[in-house]
Amino acid sequence: MPASDPAGPGVHLSSLKVSTPQRIQPGPTYRIVRFPFGSAESTDPHGMHQAAQPDGRTVTDWASDDRSGLIWPSVRGWGQLYAMLQWAESTGATEYRDQFARDPLELAGPVDTTATEHRAPTIGGEYWVKVWGIVCNPGVPLAVRVAHNAPGPINLTFAEFKLVIQPLAE
Repeated sequence: MPASDPAGPGVHLSSLKVSTPQRIQPGPTYRIVRFPFGSAESTDPHGMHQAAQPDGRTVTDWASDDRSGLIWPSVRGWGQLYAMLQWAESTGATEYRDQFARDPLELAGPVDTTATEHRAPTIGGEYWVKVWGIVCNPGVPLAVRVAHNAPGPINLTFAEFKLVIQPLAE
């Protein structure tokens, strides 16, 4: 299998990782988790997470632009979404929330969410992994989003977001 196609022939993938803390404000509004471009820890052989985006917009600061959290599927297919989320310790949070979203910025239509989970704090750290299957299409970006209900902001200290697409026969 060629080094340029680590998932194997026909499979498209994007694997993102960030360890720069992101300050998440409390409340019911979900926030897109942002990821740097070209990070040595990320893999994007099919160009699904680029600063120059398919709709003509360019992200200049990944840390402040929600577009840096988008993965743009390169083909129509059956996608497997993966996320790992790690929160800093908080006082007062009684619920942590996360979900995957199609078109989270409503660029082509209304946002469509799936795999939404609300969790109570655990006795240890707040570290979660989620996996979900989804039909994805070029032109409809995907994101992982988070929220919490603590009385003040909490840092999301580490995150990964991955998409693996098996193209559908047309």
